[in-house]
Amino acid sequence: MGFIEAIILGLVQGLTEFLPISSSAHLRIMGEFLPSASDPGATFTAITQLGTELAVILFFRKDIARILSRWFQQFRKPHGSHGEKIDRNHPDVRLGWLVIIGTIPIVLVGYFAQEYIRSTFRSLWLVATVLIVFGIILGIADYLGKRTRALEDMSYGHGITIGLAQMLALVPGVSRSGSTMTAGLALGYTRPAAARFGFLLAIPAVFGSGLYELVHSFGEPNQVFTYTETAVATVIAFFVGYVVIAALMRYIEKRSFLPFVIYRVVLGVTLYVLLSLNVIQPV
Repeated sequence: MGFIEAIILGLVQGLTEFLPISSSAHLRIMGEFLPSASDPGATFTAITQLGTELAVILFFRKDIARILSRWFQQFRKPHGSHGEKIDRNHPDVRLGWLVIIGTIPIVLVGYFAQEYIRSTFRSLWLVATVLIVFGIILGIADYLGKRTRALEDMSYGHGITIGLAQMLALVPGVSRSGSTMTAGLALGYTRPAAARFGFLLAIPAVFGSGLYELVHSFGEPNQVFTYTETAVATVIAFFVGYVVIAALMRYIEKRSFLPFVIYRVVLGVTLYVLLSLNVIQPV
């Protein structure tokens, strides 16, 4: 495809990864409007997501360091007043376990559904449908959710439920952040709490997927982008993604997800029209 297209797609990845509008859907759609007019592919999408997840780690570095420290501290043997063992019901310890447990569903389905992820799930008819359907579901959850629970209140049952919701993001158009935020809002969590847990939950899944695709791409013929082009897109996604995640966390402190709901529905309907008129091809 070339450097220019890789740069454009890197920008799109960074701009859309953390918004509940599906970065994979936007990469899939954008590919049809670039000069090459082709799907960037699941491999390119997964690898560039490594850049945006690095942005998550940088933005939430203090939270991540605290959770990791306390999670490991639960296994320590108490030695006087130093290095005291932390109870497993401590919120940070529980969050650590929830990220681990909540990642299991998407790992299992992602591994066993590779054939569908690379083909059936990338149909633009399906992308258009889930953009609309899950956009409406997000709107309902945001409107009806009580938004009273904090991240520290999250139970194992709720964490697993949000982990199951993340699994749906294997279909382009659902949105990883959108699915986890929707589940969190439906369970009564505040918008920042739902977003924060969703971002933390995505770290192991996205890194696992990206590294898996990176390793398996070596020696594979007919790669859409060269390694250099993919690396450039990934770096761009990192810098743009960091700015976007900071802006989003400020935005949802006081505002709703309604603009994103409207955008998803409009994009889905527009995609239906373009497909019906054969302006772009469905696969």
